[in-house]
Amino acid sequence: MPLRPTTSSDLLIDGELRPGSGGTFDVINPATEQVIGQAANATADDMDAAIAAARKAFDNTNWSRDHAFRARCLRQLRDALLAHTDELRELTVAEVGCPVFLTHGPQLVGPVTDLGYFADLAETYEWRRDLGEAKPMGIPNRREIRSEAAGVVGAITPWNFPHQINFAKIGPALAAGCTVVLKAAPDTPWCAALVGKVIAEETDFPAGVINIVTGDDHSLGALLSTDPRVDIVSFTGSTATGRAVMADAAPTLKKVFLELGGKSAFLVLDDADLNAACAMAAFSVVTHAGQGCAITTRLVVPREKLAEATEITRNALAGLRADDPTKPGTVCGPVISARQRDRVESYIRLALEEGGTLETGGDRPERPGYFVSPTLVSGLDNSSRVAREEIFGPVLVILPHDGDQDAIDIANDSPYGLSGAVWGADPDRLDAVVDGVRTGTMGVNGGIWYSADVPFGGYKQSGIGREMGVAGFEEYLETKAVARPA
Repeated sequence: MPLRPTTSSDLLIDGELRPGSGGTFDVINPATEQVIGQAANATADDMDAAIAAARKAFDNTNWSRDHAFRARCLRQLRDALLAHTDELRELTVAEVGCPVFLTHGPQLVGPVTDLGYFADLAETYEWRRDLGEAKPMGIPNRREIRSEAAGVVGAITPWNFPHQINFAKIGPALAAGCTVVLKAAPDTPWCAALVGKVIAEETDFPAGVINIVTGDDHSLGALLSTDPRVDIVSFTGSTATGRAVMADAAPTLKKVFLELGGKSAFLVLDDADLNAACAMAAFSVVTHAGQGCAITTRLVVPREKLAEATEITRNALAGLRADDPTKPGTVCGPVISARQRDRVESYIRLALEEGGTLETGGDRPERPGYFVSPTLVSGLDNSSRVAREEIFGPVLVILPHDGDQDAIDIANDSPYGLSGAVWGADPDRLDAVVDGVRTGTMGVNGGIWYSADVPFGGYKQSGIGREMGVAGFEEYLETKAVARPA
């Protein structure tokens, strides 16, 4: 059946598709600034109903104990979504503004396919582990460790990679046996709501196991943090909001997973292929208009090669102009909203105020849509705000270093530690840099770490915990020790 909403999408609560109690709100295409439809606008009452449904489903059904059934439901969802790939691709590009090529990877097909990995984990994970015999106080006992679902998960997700982040939360949470309330970002409600439609109409998920709530009120997510019926909050977004989530969750001492901001460094050693490295740094920072927490936005090059690296990067960025995301070959589409464009442009102005030079970009293309031209800033040091704060746009700062240890120090001189990259020729030097940089992921000479089985998360103010992989799956488990007389 067709997946496209004719007027508006619905909430998924307790197994039913229903309108939002707050009516609807507009869905806007960031590449055209045009309203393309409406989404259900939830209220606090809708969120209360969703939490109640998730709590009931966890407490009163066999969902958390039937590993094979959970795996079957996840594979059903994967297969049903893949059957709707063409429709979802069109909607995702229109709603998110991402270039089409990304929907063949992390913007759609990749995370949908990854549901199969978590289905496999549900079936193969060692849910019980025998510890053998021991004699505490001389009394023989047999012990075992059981892993059990943690309970109700409140998942709060952002707009930049909605499918990837939504499925990186609900996939492992459901595979682990939890029930879920997903609060989707107001800027990209359809990406979540249409998954809810598929779940309700084309899978066997029991009522209440997965609930999907959309709304333009950001405070709805805070209800998940404060409600005692929710056992875990899994949040991806800004570091500032992550602090608020953690504070809201503190009174009920619920478990909190946070995947937060980044200002990752792209380190180029003096024996690297400078042309290849700088071209890759340029490509990375404009991908999806720089709207990725793990994108490398500080290019750190040998001081003696700074002028050459600046020229190479400037020319590469000039050839990667912001353009229509539906066009083949587009890498840099629009930013998500007028508000985000204003934020990015405020940092470009700040770069000039701090004494920087705009090597290229810094303007808006003359076309409808929330576009910002790919921008390279030189002439700043790592203490500048533009080099330290997350911009979330196609803005790259180039910085000089004075040797490998200085490059490591610059990378680490940041409140964040989410991702990074290093380019060079000597394997021992590369390995020393990887060891030295305090960050959750590192790419070496273009290596790609993103995969369903690779845990993702950060050091320092980039977050708490890991998403994806076995480590991400285990975020949604509790550990129970059991002993009986031998």
